[in-house]
Amino acid sequence: MVNDSGILTVDIGTESLKVAEFSVSPNGTLALDQFFCRKWTIPDAGESDSGVSQSDLAAAAFRSLFNEIAESGHFTAKRARISLPANSAFLRLSKLPDALGNREAIDRIVEYEAQQAVPCAMSDVEWDYQLVHHRWKETVEDTLDDGTVETSEVDREEYEALFVAIKREQITLYTEAIEDAGFKVVSVTIAPAALFNAAKATMLADDDQCAILLNLGGKSSSLVIADHNRVFVRSIPIAGNAITMQIAKEFGVTTEEAEELKRRHGFVAWGGAYDEPESEMAATISKIARNVMTRLHGEISRSVNVWRAQHGGSQPTKLLLSGGASVMPSLNDFFHEKLRMPVEYLNTFGAISLGDSVDRNALQETAPSFQELIGLALHEVIDCPIALSLLPREIRAQQRLDRPRPYFILCAIVPIAGLVLDAEGMTKQRLFSENRVTQAQQKLDTAKRVEKFINRELRDCNNARADFERAEEWLKARSEWISILEDIQRISPDMLWITSIEGIENPDQPEAKSGDNRRNGMNVAQVAAQKEIRALRISGYALIYRKQRVYMDFRKKLSESKWVAVRQENGSPAADIRDIINSDMRDVGGSNTSAFKCVVVLKEPIRK
Repeated sequence: MVNDSGILTVDIGTESLKVAEFSVSPNGTLALDQFFCRKWTIPDAGESDSGVSQSDLAAAAFRSLFNEIAESGHFTAKRARISLPANSAFLRLSKLPDALGNREAIDRIVEYEAQQAVPCAMSDVEWDYQLVHHRWKETVEDTLDDGTVETSEVDREEYEALFVAIKREQITLYTEAIEDAGFKVVSVTIAPAALFNAAKATMLADDDQCAILLNLGGKSSSLVIADHNRVFVRSIPIAGNAITMQIAKEFGVTTEEAEELKRRHGFVAWGGAYDEPESEMAATISKIARNVMTRLHGEISRSVNVWRAQHGGSQPTKLLLSGGASVMPSLNDFFHEKLRMPVEYLNTFGAISLGDSVDRNALQETAPSFQELIGLALHEVIDCPIALSLLPREIRAQQRLDRPRPYFILCAIVPIAGLVLDAEGMTKQRLFSENRVTQAQQKLDTAKRVEKFINRELRDCNNARADFERAEEWLKARSEWISILEDIQRISPDMLWITSIEGIENPDQPEAKSGDNRRNGMNVAQVAAQKEIRALRISGYALIYRKQRVYMDFRKKLSESKWVAVRQENGSPAADIRDIINSDMRDVGGSNTSAFKCVVVLKEPIRK
């Protein structure tokens, strides 16, 4: 069914988020208008120290990243299709018994199979299945009465069900963010299904071969076996990130540095005898890549054996590569050597055209990871082989409410029946609205917990900053004392001796007499007992015959010091030095010296 309103496709990978907008022409062809590819990591489940669950943190991170893309893109499409990674889903391919009778019987059988595959309650998951009708011809030999063997071909058929289930909370984490951004989610599926649809519409459209589709992502790889219209899907936890982790371990670097080394020097080492690269680092990385890819090859071989032994599938005859990690040099040669089959890169761009505004160079860099986006968009123009629907039940209920209802016609004929049906619709709408209110309240509670956590951390930060500034002031005061004492020592004349330096709070306070209980001026070691030192009381001696000149020289140098306060004296600025004793010529104890004492007011008080 062709839709001319355009579509937004969202492929959520384990390490990247890809978004593309397609428009649909009147003749039913798809055109790529714009695309975005951003780094993205899904946090692991669990509880953080702040009480905010990792799922809430993941939802907030995805919401922020998607809103950023939506603001940059200014998308005109209002409908969105989503694909989720296969490693988040429960997958099972089951054969169904013959002659089930009807779809209801098939639903019961598949639901029973689902209960066996899903390790949690079915009420906690969204699930769907794809019914595959498999027909083939089988050669039968009959022995006649005369002993001759007669061969004939008999038509055979069977039904298979590809079952997929994903936890509801993992789906709503993304659908709520996308709907809150103003888009209507019309489908949710898994990435391998979109990959299969894209391949069947392009490179495997007229191909009767059995092919392997291998998408190498960041944390996991998706293997899809496309056998005519049959499909087998498996998620393998070996991909590009496994190479990165081994490089980080080998060279003792961070994962970011290891990723850069892989991009710069990485390739898959060749088998057998060959000349190693000149760079020892490149040789080591190539061997790491080969070891990881060898493990992946083992899983591919085991998957093919399961496909053939348990499901009677055909032997694959070629391999189609896709995904961001598939661009590593020599990877196609490695799989060609190991699987002994042709290896090609999956190219589904033949199903679309490129708009004039599309950056071709940027698209070429992300082209290997673009196949799922095209597979999602193809639902707008063709009936795809796999049409799984993992929409949350709330969205499905809303979609049912949005569709035209047959009872609207009956309301015009039978008013009573119309009122009853209308009441039923309003009840469903009310229940749906109440459910949305509950979800909104849960989001609000989560936001309040996050806000409380942020406020607590901010308060702790402010307290730590205040402690740091207080300690910084103390260190500054200690250095000021050292600077003042060094300056006094520097300017003191040779004929002058300082006997005491006392820190006082009030420059005008009288000197306490000996034996007085009041606090005397304190020396430098006692400054900590005061709150603030505003002046210094300096006492000392000078030789008698040179006393006046020696002291006045000392006083002049004091007045020129940068730490001495300035006051107005006779209309002119002068150093604030107050002499207590400056002209006593009496001999002190017959030592041919005279005493001096002065109070020097500090320009900046020194705090405790």
